[in-house]
Amino acid sequence: MKKTIILFTLIVSGIFLLIRCSNEVDLYADYKDITIVYSVLDVGDDTAWVKITKAFSGPGNALSIAHNPDSSNYPYKLHATLDGKVNNNDLPPIVLDTITIYHKLEGDSIFYYPKQLMYFTAEPLNVDATYTLNIVNKDKTTSAVSPLIAGFTITYPFNTMDFMFDHEIKWNSVKNAKRYEVTTIFNYKEFLPGTYQDTLDLSIQLESLYANPVVESKDAEGGDNMELPYTGENFFSELDNNLEKIPNIQRWSGPIDVIISAGSEVLHYYIEINDATAGSLLQELPNYSNVSNGTGIFASRHDVVKSTRLSGATERTLVEESNLGFRYKTE
Repeated sequence: MKKTIILFTLIVSGIFLLIRCSNEVDLYADYKDITIVYSVLDVGDDTAWVKITKAFSGPGNALSIAHNPDSSNYPYKLHATLDGKVNNNDLPPIVLDTITIYHKLEGDSIFYYPKQLMYFTAEPLNVDATYTLNIVNKDKTTSAVSPLIAGFTITYPFNTMDFMFDHEIKWNSVKNAKRYEVTTIFNYKEFLPGTYQDTLDLSIQLESLYANPVVESKDAEGGDNMELPYTGENFFSELDNNLEKIPNIQRWSGPIDVIISAGSEVLHYYIEINDATAGSLLQELPNYSNVSNGTGIFASRHDVVKSTRLSGATERTLVEESNLGFRYKTE
């Protein structure tokens, strides 16, 4: 009888983000109790989430087995803690609790829905600490270690963001981060006279600004000047391609949000490996993990947001030369 092993994994995010991670890990080995861990800590979040499941096996159709939560979840609560250390001084351990969330929809994946069992804590994390996740399952302990990522400074844009010429997003790298992904969002207001609709607050993600939104630092020590070039004219072409040209529409530009998501080395290499080998669920992937006595990843990330406004020349061009109904804010 053929035996198939499937792992159920999930990265919560909040995710991001950096969100291009693959959610599948395949192991090909004789069945045993393999603890699977996925967690990405962010000191800026009000809740830290940890997904803990197990490998399972069974005869017949593996996809049918995956729909059964009992095949992936432990039948009992595990003792899981986050144990922090700052300058070799131990912090009080944080004991994780469990909660069932119901946001998963049919079609999100082959796995069961809508319930997901998660381990979590709402205790604030110390940004200066390195945390060890310890999971005690009867006579077995599974563990993983990750430092946290602190805030950092975006040096351009400053007061305004210009799209009349090509420029670079600039920032300073931060300790414990290896991967940086830049997202830019243009916010605007929209009103159509003669209708009952109120003025709407809308936004569009400017996906064509960057040839590749990901920048890798040379190391995770921090303190380096980082930059990502963007093509200014793509701002106008993206708005022209994505905003509907409606007669008499009135629009006003709002803030430009530049979001830089920084990820730890573990998260960076996990994403790189899975992006390079993305394919079938049953495709064998490189066994990249920083989890001891188990598999998966325990990593960290942090988002920094810089909100600014369009430069005067950019707004003037948008108002006077586009046909998208943009007006000056005094009108």
